[in-house]
Parts: sequence; structure tokens; C-alpha cells
Amino acid sequence: MRRGESRGSQLVVAVLIAVVVIGTVPAVVAGQSAPQAGGTVVVEEGETVDDLQAVGGTVIVRGTVTGDVSAAGGDVRIEESGQVDGNLEGGAGSVTIAGTVDGDVETGAGSVRVTETGVVGGAFTAGAGTVVIDGTLEDDAEIGAETIRLGETASIAGDLRYDGDLEGNTDAVAGDIEEDPSLGVDVAPTIQPFATWLFAAYAFAVNLVLGAILLALFPRFSGRVASSVATGPLRTGLVGLGVFVGVPILLIALAITVIGIPLSIIGILIFALLLWIGAVYGLFAVASWVLSLVGLGNRWLALIVGLLVGAALSRVPIVGGVFNLLVLLLGLGAIARALYGHRRNVRNRRAGTGSDEPAMD
Repeated sequence: MRRGESRGSQLVVAVLIAVVVIGTVPAVVAGQSAPQAGGTVVVEEGETVDDLQAVGGTVIVRGTVTGDVSAAGGDVRIEESGQVDGNLEGGAGSVTIAGTVDGDVETGAGSVRVTETGVVGGAFTAGAGTVVIDGTLEDDAEIGAETIRLGETASIAGDLRYDGDLEGNTDAVAGDIEEDPSLGVDVAPTIQPFATWLFAAYAFAVNLVLGAILLALFPRFSGRVASSVATGPLRTGLVGLGVFVGVPILLIALAITVIGIPLSIIGILIFALLLWIGAVYGLFAVASWVLSLVGLGNRWLALIVGLLVGAALSRVPIVGGVFNLLVLLLGLGAIARALYGHRRNVRNRRAGTGSDEPAMD
């Protein structure tokens, strides 16, 4: 490869790495309404912004949002110092309101909580696995959840319509309490699918960037990974199972010793990264194998097809979970076999020529 082409490739790789890093570090929101994305999206205490549209692992409001908040994340939090002058729409694993939301709240989540310091000025609509109200709702509430718990400090100024198991301080409701079975299906109908598809798109984009980095930096190693799955899927899967089970056992054994605790923590972080790389490599390898059967050998096409199929099957109950586990085991096994093969070649070359270690790619 000529020097200019090499520098060009390095520049592309550097840009891709920057995209991944930006997606995993906190993103501080500027005073604007443009959509934000990142590992963590934060409106800092003392900061004032307009409408906030955010996607991230965690979305936190510690400052003031003068308009509406539309947030999707693993965790969406309006902290005690947080103030939302408009409405809050959130789709997340968990939604916590410890501050003030002057407008309506519409949320679909695994769990929703309004803490003792939390205040919602408008209508409160929630669809979740668990909803806990310890704070103040100044208007009507519609809640569909498996468990709805009203704490001793809860206060609901309007009516409560609900579906699920209602527990706790029902005297907190100043208006009427009505059980409505339809809420279990109808509450927050637009938020949950929106959040699901948004998360799927975000995960696909991040996985695509990681896969592109792997293929660009380690083309030959990536080829060995794909070859390992194509030529010995059963053996590769068993090796992956050994890695999947054996590494955590080794890390636990290491953590038993005081000296080994820091090393085990580092090992856990490295293993988490390995699982992510294994899942992406597994999808790439399986797609490469299938495409080779019809005469298509483009590795970039295999990466895109693999990630698309993986994202689609992940939405299928049971089947998606089984498929993802098998792909992960294949990816881990292929990485382990490729690394072992690389190391063996290094030893053979050193024994034969005494040369230095070749590059992994």
C-alpha cells in the first residue's frame, strides 16, 4: 500500500474511533433544541436550554429546560435541582422525577418513580412494569402497570385511573379512583414503540461503527474469524462457550485475593468489551458464511447484513435471545481460535527465521 493510501486509511479509522468515543462519553447539552445523543446526555445544574430531544444510555436534567423534553435512554432522570417548564415524554428502562415538571408527563418504561421531592403540574400518564408515586401530582393520573404503589408522602390532586395492582396510600388521591383494564394496553401508546425503534437504530449504528473499525484495522484477523465459523461452527461454538463460562470464573477467583481485586475490575471491563466485540464479530462471521454460499464474498456487505439480521431477530421473543447467544458464542470462539492461530504462527516464524512478531492484521 502506498504511503498516501495508508494515511488516508488511518484518517478514516481515526474518525470512526472518534465517533465511538463521542457516543460513549457524557454529552453536555447546549442551549438549543437540536437532538442530542451520547452515552450520557446532561443538562447541568445552573444551565438553561430550550426544548431537549435526547437519546442516550442516561439522560439527566439537573438544570432548566424552558420547553419540552423528549428523551429515550436506559435511564431518564429529572433530578431534584431539575426544572422542566414544558412536557416530559420519556421512553426508557427507568424514569425518575425528583425535580419539577410543569407540564404533562407521558412515559413508557420498565419502572417509573416520582420521588418525595418530585412535582408534576400537568396530567400524568405512565405505562410501566412498576410505578411508584412518593411525590406530588397536581392533575389527573392514568397508570397502567403490574404494580402501582402510592407512598405515604404521595399526593394526587385529581382523579386516578389505573390498571394493575394498586398498593399503599390510596388516601393520597383527592379525586375518584377508577380501575380501567384498557389502560394496560392503551396507556402511552406512542412512546414505547418509538423508544424501542430508537434504541434499535442507535444500537445498530454503534455496532456498525465498531464493526467498521475492526474490519479496517484488522482485515486479515477478521478474515480468520469468519473462516473459523465457516469451517468449524460446532468447534468454534464450544470454544466460545468455554470462554463465556471460564473467564468469569477466573475473574471471581482473582477477586478473592486482595491484590487481585483491581486486576479483576480491569478484567471485567475488558471482558465486557470482549463480549461486545464477540457479538459483532459473530454476526459478521455468520453473515459471511451464508453469503459465501451464494457466491458473495464482500466483507462490508456481510457486516451490514449480519447487523441488520441480528437487529431484526432480536425483536422476536425467545428466538431472538437464543440466536443472540449462539452468535455471541460463535464470535467469542472465533476470536479465541484466531488469536491462538496467530500466536502459533508467530512461534513458528520465530523458530524458523527469528523475525519479530507480525501485525495482527
